Amino acid sequence: MSVKNWVLAGAGAMKLRHLLLIVAGIVSLYALLLLTNVNPGDAGHRLVKGTLGLDMVNGHLSFVSANAISGTLRETCPLLIAGIAVFIALQAGLFNIGVEGQLIVGALTCAAIALRIPGIPGIVLGTIGAVIMGAVWALPAGLIRAYRGGHEVITTIMLNSVAIYVTNGIVSGPLKDVKQESPTTPTLADSSRLPFLYNTSNAQISSGILIGLLLLVAFAFWLRRFVSGYELRAVGSNPVAAKLAGVKTAKTIVMSMVVSGGIAGLAGAVQVLGYTFRYYQDFSQGYGFNALGVALLAGSNPLGIIPAAFFFGLLTKGSSALQVLGIPKDSGFVVLGLLIIVFATIRYRKLISVTES
Repeated sequence: MSVKNWVLAGAGAMKLRHLLLIVAGIVSLYALLLLTNVNPGDAGHRLVKGTLGLDMVNGHLSFVSANAISGTLRETCPLLIAGIAVFIALQAGLFNIGVEGQLIVGALTCAAIALRIPGIPGIVLGTIGAVIMGAVWALPAGLIRAYRGGHEVITTIMLNSVAIYVTNGIVSGPLKDVKQESPTTPTLADSSRLPFLYNTSNAQISSGILIGLLLLVAFAFWLRRFVSGYELRAVGSNPVAAKLAGVKTAKTIVMSMVVSGGIAGLAGAVQVLGYTFRYYQDFSQGYGFNALGVALLAGSNPLGIIPAAFFFGLLTKGSSALQVLGIPKDSGFVVLGLLIIVFATIRYRKLISVTES
């Protein structure tokens, strides 16, 4: 299949999902606006200006704020990489709910290494350490699903809880910055940070977003052009048929969870090296959970992760922009939660139909 046909096929598969996304989003936002007595027109204006930096100037739509779009991209980057992690597991028919935990253990590992080893060596080793730690954290769920039949949703949720308590304990103890009252590591040196693609006093765009895009292209190529990518999709489509065709389903399941966890760890590393420059308690803000919605919205085409991540990043940034009008910041998370439920239901029904067939 040519790249053109592949993109067109993916776009067709996403039409229904896009329609449901738009309807659910509009209805949810409208209901929230009614509850807060906010004019929808004012909210829409604030949302566009606060997320895309666009506003009407002398009757013309103009770009007025680089800080707004840079903030949206800041929220998009972890969702993009974590979305890839969830997407890999989904391709194997698995729900990796543990991306949240894998992301934070990877982030803490990266911060710990980069603080001890400054400069480029620390960036490289910290990233490698984050990938390994994320993969290790996902490994038990993969093994239990492949060889004992335990559902990965249960095991990954439990591992999330362990990850939160372990990282909170470490950042409150051995790695805590003694100069700070709150649980946080010291700030990374400038030499231990990812370079910026755009850097002014008003806005900064980290190269982390470029890393996410390159990773996505590489993953899409592997998924369509390599035998292991085909086996992954075969197990996700019909594990019984894949096994009869000679695919080692147990090995593929474990591999998909490990790779998924490794990429989730990478998302944590990029967040530390490119944006926060430290690790602190409540680091993720739900990026791992929102990434589930990103991957579900993307459908069967990995390139769909790009607009899906941007849309979710826009909603996340927009919830902060709407606070000016008195709309609670958590309203954005309500909308995101509803969207994740919609697309999780669609995906779950698809998996059930495949299993029954």
